[in-house]
Amino acid sequence: MQRPAGIGAFEFVILASLRAAQLMRGCRPKIDGFHKNTVIAQLEVAQGKVGAQSAEEAALEALPDTGPAAEEPVPALVAG
Repeated sequence: MQRPAGIGAFEFVILASLRAAQLMRGCRPKIDGFHKNTVIAQLEVAQGKVGAQSAEEAALEALPDTGPAAEEPVPALVAG
């Protein structure tokens, strides 16, 4: 798989892994073909179908939904 010239190996892997996570959650592929989600993600990044903007959105979506309980202070960490 040939990665684009402007993307380093590390960034390619991160983008592809974030996109693969989106595909596994049910997002529609941006390319045609019958491949595993990881291969589709790599192909999409290599062809420029997804980039850093969509990867940043994927990272935010991957964060757990903590809800209002996360805003309450943890008793062991509150100075008293």
